[in-house]
Amino acid sequence: MMDVTGGSVSYAIATKGVTEGSDEPALVARAQAGDRYAFDALIGPRIDRLLRLALSIVSNDADASDAVQEACLHAWRDIPSLREPDRFEAWLWRIAINACRSSLRTRRRSFVREIAVDAMPPGEELHQPGQQLGDHLSETDLVERAFRRLDPDKRTILVLHHVEGRSVSDIAGLLRIPVGTAKWRLFSARQALERALQVERR
Repeated sequence: MMDVTGGSVSYAIATKGVTEGSDEPALVARAQAGDRYAFDALIGPRIDRLLRLALSIVSNDADASDAVQEACLHAWRDIPSLREPDRFEAWLWRIAINACRSSLRTRRRSFVREIAVDAMPPGEELHQPGQQLGDHLSETDLVERAFRRLDPDKRTILVLHHVEGRSVSDIAGLLRIPVGTAKWRLFSARQALERALQVERR
């Protein structure tokens, strides 16, 4: 089990003293007071989603695990400063996204997992006129190479929308940007991916 706070508490015993249906703001308050059991009870149910998010952005298990570990340590350190307990998840996701971005920026090389075929809903602007979207997305190696060309911010917004399935308004809240800006960044990331696909097809 991953020990998110750097101590000896594992998820196997993380829920000690925590009852099913515990009020999340109350758990946040307990964690803010230094209760590791409460903090692990907050993180535990989310750890798989955090790992999937990180893996989608940074590509391999080791780097994803490192990014999540860093995010959890950061969250444990900074949770006393969280002013809106009911926004814990959005706050945690921002920390995780920033950890992934940092991982990508500091690595000399990165290998990013392809966007799954079924992650892109029909009608997205990733295909050329007269061609089907699935024709491109099924070319796993091509998409992977193209995705690798994108900067961390573009990778992140594509993963949040197409892999995590988050709405534009949800993304805007996570990244603390206006909805209009999120829409533009998503559009820009799609266009960048399309250009990268064109380069890879040459």
